[in-house]
Amino acid sequence: MPFITSIVNWLNVKRIFQIDLFRKYPFDIQQEVLSKLLLKASGTEWGRKYDYVSIESIEEYQKRVPLQTYEDVKPNVERIRSGQKDVLWPGDIKWFAKSSGTTNDKSKFIPISKECLEDCHFRGARDVLAIYMQNNPESKLFSGKGLTLGGSNKIDNYDTQTYYGDLSAILLENSPFWIEFVRTPSQEVALLDRWEEKLEKIAAETIEENVTSIAGVPSWNLVMLKYILEYTGKKNILEIWPNIELFMHGGVNFIPYREQFEKIIPTPNMHYQETYNASEGFFAIQDDPADPGMLLMLDYNIFYEFIPVEQLESETPEVFTVADVKKGQNYAIVISTNGGLWRYIIGDTVKFTSLSPHKIIITGRTKHFINAFGEEIIIENAENALKIACERTGAIITDYTAAPIYMSSETKGAHEWLIEFEKEPENPDYFATMLDHALMSLNSDYEAKRYKNITLGAPVIRIAQRSLFYRWLGEKGKLGGQNKVPRLSNDRKYIDELLKLNDKMDQSKK
Repeated sequence: MPFITSIVNWLNVKRIFQIDLFRKYPFDIQQEVLSKLLLKASGTEWGRKYDYVSIESIEEYQKRVPLQTYEDVKPNVERIRSGQKDVLWPGDIKWFAKSSGTTNDKSKFIPISKECLEDCHFRGARDVLAIYMQNNPESKLFSGKGLTLGGSNKIDNYDTQTYYGDLSAILLENSPFWIEFVRTPSQEVALLDRWEEKLEKIAAETIEENVTSIAGVPSWNLVMLKYILEYTGKKNILEIWPNIELFMHGGVNFIPYREQFEKIIPTPNMHYQETYNASEGFFAIQDDPADPGMLLMLDYNIFYEFIPVEQLESETPEVFTVADVKKGQNYAIVISTNGGLWRYIIGDTVKFTSLSPHKIIITGRTKHFINAFGEEIIIENAENALKIACERTGAIITDYTAAPIYMSSETKGAHEWLIEFEKEPENPDYFATMLDHALMSLNSDYEAKRYKNITLGAPVIRIAQRSLFYRWLGEKGKLGGQNKVPRLSNDRKYIDELLKLNDKMDQSKK
């Protein structure tokens, strides 16, 4: 609809100007954000405890307010969930995003205030489209509907006053009424918590729609698209939705999935745009399709700080603002938000790829790495090494996890990789060699530990049964939504569970 596209582009002009403003003046915008947050929260219990009224500088804020993890925040969150007001953020907070970030049974409940919804999450969603339309002025995106694959957790009552669920479900519940006219499937189907039923009803509702975009986590969207192809008997998605042009993705690295998406959506006119949207906030958007770095969105009422990862365990780590960060350094993100999170370490790690403007890539999680032998392998290393190994061998990966094999009196240590392939390498040993060499080229600590096999042996590759990770997540009640397979672990808890299930699936085939 050219008329709608024209209106949207007209509305976007002002917003693009504002985005350009924080591109040029990042530190000034961040100072202003912190001042507004402190003023707004000065009358809360937390604000009075740390005397927010008297804080006049970022340095004073950092000196006075402690860094926090979820364990530190949890007692106050539980009070808010029980209906107490003005604890961390003014007023009452009714919504809590249930989040673990892994398949742990233990869940976090992130407070989602009205301001957080409107000024952060919804603004982020609008900005994704604004940036896309700026880059693609001839787009026909608004001639059809967007398919958003939301979470599999419905909204539940904590008590009579507060509710919790997946962030995607909370966003659906709080969306303006007119969104239903431009979105598919219906809210009723989108909020279903039984994954298999949800897939079937999504297929039934959407195959006759003019879907022009999809959004969500790559792994679960791939499962959905393959199901829809099986449901319809079509060879590729273009036979169902010929006008599809955009996939807005986030949650996991897209690199392992890109080839599979390009195979089932075989058109050069398909665009892929990465976003960094977590339960705690909407942080970054890919603003240049040729650049994997995502623009850090500095005016969403989130104040950012960054801790060098190697200093996380220090009692007095160095903490940097956007004015002081450096390219190439691995940082843990610290945020202060209009949801009442103050100097909160969210558990994600990033690197800056540009400082003018500030662009980041996600490198992993503060607790997801392998460092059993001093090798310090992070998810960024793993993803890039697997990409190289796949390119050299023609393999395509669906999912994977890796963990250490501990040293014994008879054996050296090593890394064990359990990989589910869409297309297996002809020679798994050659794949393992390519992975090993790629890791050595990407990580000098790993290379040093692999020197002449003295400390660390060659990686061990285990080929997973088809749908292993899907079945494992299903047994844990973790299908769909933001649930993810833990890519790297410094212990063997996950991989041993998966190997046991893999053997069981193997035996059942015999």
